[in-house]
Amino acid sequence: MSAGLLLYRISDEGGLELLIAHPGGPVWTTRDEGAWSVPKGEVEGGDDLLHTADREFAEELGMPPPPGPRLDLGEITQRGGKHVRAWAVAGDLDATTARSNHFEMEWPRGSGQLRSFPEIDRVAWFSADEARRKLVESQAVFVDRLIEALADGPGPTSRPTSPPRNRPTRSDEPPSSGGGAHGGGEQDVGTPGIAQQ
Repeated sequence: MSAGLLLYRISDEGGLELLIAHPGGPVWTTRDEGAWSVPKGEVEGGDDLLHTADREFAEELGMPPPPGPRLDLGEITQRGGKHVRAWAVAGDLDATTARSNHFEMEWPRGSGQLRSFPEIDRVAWFSADEARRKLVESQAVFVDRLIEALADGPGPTSRPTSPPRNRPTRSDEPPSSGGGAHGGGEQDVGTPGIAQQ
């Protein structure tokens, strides 16, 4: 099980923008559309899922997540059966200042040489439509769920008690912090009306 946090803001033009992450490591260097991910990572032991989402955001971006209510975006199942639970939070940050933690792997494969790579090599803000294209297919539904949640009005701070039932999604295998990203973590903003993307 992985848990992640999707940061969103409203642009000056009234459009929804989402902050997503591109996985680091040589395997992902040439991949763009369909390769990005919600900042996320593995749940360790009996850790609280929402706590894990906040922790992984901080580790992968090098800065703490903003305060404020978390909107529960539910759970999806990736190819191979891994589950990902995500929350969204309103906030703003300079994507160019993000600094990820690193991992080591043998590269080139079979060389016996260990090299260090960032878990996330960059993060960027995208419109809702752009984010759907950039995200791995199974995570694109998080964008739609966020739009629905914002249209329904602000929700309460969510705690991971009983996860909502999975909705059908097309599945694939996105990168995951703590090993998956390389092979295969301010200011609050409001939630005014969202322009169509």
